[in-house]
Amino acid sequence: MTPHFRRFAAGNSKVGAATIGAMLLLAPGASGASEAWQSFFSVTPIWQGNTNIDNGGDFDATGIGMRAGASTGFGAGHRGGVTLHYDYLDYDFSNRTAFGDAPWSQVQRFGFSVPLVFSGADGWSYGVTPSVEWSRENGADLGESVVYGGIVSATKAFAPDQRLGLGVGVYSHIEETKVIPILVVNWRLNDRWSLVNPLPAGPAGPAGLELDYRFDNGWKLGLGAAYRSLRFRLSETGPAPDGVGEERGVPVFLRLSADFSDQASLFLYAGAIVGGELRVEDSNGNTLREESFDPAPLLGATFRMRF
Repeated sequence: MTPHFRRFAAGNSKVGAATIGAMLLLAPGASGASEAWQSFFSVTPIWQGNTNIDNGGDFDATGIGMRAGASTGFGAGHRGGVTLHYDYLDYDFSNRTAFGDAPWSQVQRFGFSVPLVFSGADGWSYGVTPSVEWSRENGADLGESVVYGGIVSATKAFAPDQRLGLGVGVYSHIEETKVIPILVVNWRLNDRWSLVNPLPAGPAGPAGLELDYRFDNGWKLGLGAAYRSLRFRLSETGPAPDGVGEERGVPVFLRLSADFSDQASLFLYAGAIVGGELRVEDSNGNTLREESFDPAPLLGATFRMRF
């Protein structure tokens, strides 16, 4: 499987993620290089620590994300597959917040994508990844929670471990259209250092950048960051019935990872969300309230199996 395909087979917002903290839910999902069917499964528990909301109150969140998928070659270096994802986040708002009552509680995201990569001449490859997902607070109308769209991209391999590309994602994203520019990077600087995208791009945002260092024992340590946004339909019976909730910010994180075999990998994360904001909109997408929050600590882990 090409590095380009791995970025888009990993899932949507493998971040993706259910909260911004759930950028950890967007951890890598697949790898390999043969033309046979290949599959993967990953699970990611996350913890987003307590932080203060600027005009009153505080909140934290815990959750879990799961990814599964399979891909196969279909001639001339082309490859296609399907990726399924499910994310669950439990928000806990305490003290009286700037929103009054807690603006939302449990949030779920689930859906699928169909990543396709077509090989061209002179090291070029072209990707298309349509996707559909449902992003909702418990109690929200399922039919009003649909997010759909896709990514198109073009990348060029300058060497086996040196690839650059550009793409764009366009999504109908619950009362708004979102356009996401994407930079694709998989560049080995030397035997120790690499610059890569830590997350797959999708409705939650672009893929970000991470600088990795490889130790002699096979462990890797990376420093990364990426803009993330979680947007979801609110409950029919909450403070803003059938409205829209959103959490966004920039997770900055350290990631320690290792492959224990050709099949098993572990990723450990620690960091903080900076520039965080919470927003509540009415059912037509008009802003009712928007509040910033202080940097929030972030911990998580991903265990991934390939078959």
